[in-house]
Amino acid sequence: MQQYLQNLKIERLNAMQEAMLEAYPQGKDVVLLSPTGSGKTLAYLLPLIKSLKEGVDGVQAVVLVPSRELALQTEGVFKQIGTSFKAMSCYGGRPAMDEHRTMKSLHPSVIIATPGRMNDHLRKQNFDARLVGTLVIDEFDKCLELGFQEEMDEVISQLPSLKKRVLLSATDADEIPQFVSLDSRPLKLDFLENNFSLNSRLNLQVVQSPQKDKLETLYNLLCTLGNASTLVFVNYRESVDRVVAYLKEKRFPCDAFHGGMEQIRRERALYKFRNGSCPVLVSTDLAARGLDISGVEHVIHYHLPINEEAFTHRNGRTARWEASGTAYLLLHSEETIPEYLSQEVETYTLPTSIPKPPKSKWATLYIGKGKRDKLNKIDIVGFLYKKGGLAREEVGQVDVKEHYAFVAVRRGKMKQLLTLIQGEKIKGIKTIIEEAK
Repeated sequence: MQQYLQNLKIERLNAMQEAMLEAYPQGKDVVLLSPTGSGKTLAYLLPLIKSLKEGVDGVQAVVLVPSRELALQTEGVFKQIGTSFKAMSCYGGRPAMDEHRTMKSLHPSVIIATPGRMNDHLRKQNFDARLVGTLVIDEFDKCLELGFQEEMDEVISQLPSLKKRVLLSATDADEIPQFVSLDSRPLKLDFLENNFSLNSRLNLQVVQSPQKDKLETLYNLLCTLGNASTLVFVNYRESVDRVVAYLKEKRFPCDAFHGGMEQIRRERALYKFRNGSCPVLVSTDLAARGLDISGVEHVIHYHLPINEEAFTHRNGRTARWEASGTAYLLLHSEETIPEYLSQEVETYTLPTSIPKPPKSKWATLYIGKGKRDKLNKIDIVGFLYKKGGLAREEVGQVDVKEHYAFVAVRRGKMKQLLTLIQGEKIKGIKTIIEEAK
């Protein structure tokens, strides 16, 4: 366990994670309730890994998640832990056949999947479901809310040897569905009230918009916040596109994120937001859960959330762990502060002189080859140093995917870099290398 923590660069577990580590082996099904940003993924992965048996050639545990982003993120945490066991993520938007080939070559002990894609593999008998003894449902309330009930029911019906079920959420569900087949009295760990106080680290402010259309007020607020990492939440996909179009027309660096976008566009937007080359991400509530984006300083509610639960999850993107953050509610004259906000909320007054849109220090480089082409971070960084003439401090985060890679590069060096590497091969491979737009 100490080696795992070193691999994760963590000195010690928090109280919730310690409680889960102690409760998990007791044999009972477990329901863990804990706020966003408190480390639930690690809380269940560590005891799950400890429960896996060496020498078993097959899938021992299935983790269901509501989105591809959470599947990828969980897989990343599993790999970072550095165990001898293998895990893989499965989700829609890419060929199931490719995933099946990976299963056969990787021999994963854990599969992390969206419910629909998991059913696809189970129906085709792409792995031996009889060996699966543990089922984890992460963000289980969201899975139900998104209408995944039938899909999850089908998954569970095809796992005949389940001995343990673990449910995780940042909000307490009124009722756990019958099909989940939990113990009559599951072990419930509730950390929603006592152990993690979000309110003490979250500063709530109201920004009044003179117009019913709040675009100009949003733009002025974002210019005031500058390069700070900011998530803007709206209620509809069309609104995401409209807000982003307006901000880009005003030359404000931002990107869109919603379920109607192609997977590569969503991944690109997230990567640019994470590495600082795009300080503002405009999203539906899809980004309110599961995404582990460190350093988000501000959350802006352009549209009021549909309920208190959504409000809690949105705000959970900032003030994570020990960090502090600010959430802004944009209100026009006909809107009022939601009733569930019993506390006094301060009004934030925009300055009379609005700064110009900021320019981010970083830009993102897209490379059209990835892990499948035997390309790794060392190859990419070496290429950028040697052929691109970049210094160490001019290269930021590097993220290598299966078929492509993203690299954060100092914005002031991007034009010169593209000129120097034009026509050059990376690791002997000819590929597209361009700025990610």
